[in-house]
Amino acid sequence: MRVLLVEDEERLARIVADGLHDEGIDVEVEHEGESGLWRALEGSYDAIILDIMLPKKNGYEVCRDLRAAECWTPVLMLTAKDGEYDEAEALDIGADDFLRKPFSFVVLLARLRALVRRGTPARPAVLEIGSLSLDPAAGSVARAGTTIDLTRREFAVLEMLMRADGDPVRRSDMLDRVWGFDAEPASNVVEVYIRYLRRKIDEPFATPMIETVRGVGYRIASDSSDRDGDDESAKSHA
Repeated sequence: MRVLLVEDEERLARIVADGLHDEGIDVEVEHEGESGLWRALEGSYDAIILDIMLPKKNGYEVCRDLRAAECWTPVLMLTAKDGEYDEAEALDIGADDFLRKPFSFVVLLARLRALVRRGTPARPAVLEIGSLSLDPAAGSVARAGTTIDLTRREFAVLEMLMRADGDPVRRSDMLDRVWGFDAEPASNVVEVYIRYLRRKIDEPFATPMIETVRGVGYRIASDSSDRDGDDESAKSHA
């Protein structure tokens, strides 16, 4: 495994790099956002560990620039901030996972290995299902040529649904990915945000696209005329 670590705290970077080396992982280290971005684009890595608070270019900007350049190497972001909106922003701009400081090296290693196991699938610059399009790099959404303004959370939920390419996404996966591992399993926040999305994505248009898959979660269905009507008996728009 080959990993790029971009961390400005030199002591922490040394400790993490030494630990990864001990696990047989090849690590390259950068301490600034600009040099980290250059290294990520020029090199070939299985994963990138990216701090948010970096000099010259912060981690959000680095991640956004990577995705804009269609570099889809898995990114694990490190944050010293204790706030759900910071975590949501990391996911919104294209990070694959996040970890709060201070963190356990064992957990870091487990998260890193999980990212690498998932691999690096080719991701389109713009996600499209029927008349609905989402540009992860630009943070924009449109349906039938009409621009739709979404909050960061709404965008993250919709992106998860669209990346599933029509397959159902479990409610628990949305809760973990968008709201973090500390989210209450009994919370109805996913349902609330699905309602928000339906008001913006479905209600202004003739054909609903966000479907509830009973006992599973939610999916995005194409609004094209060749949709399979047989699926409607198993799904609800409630």
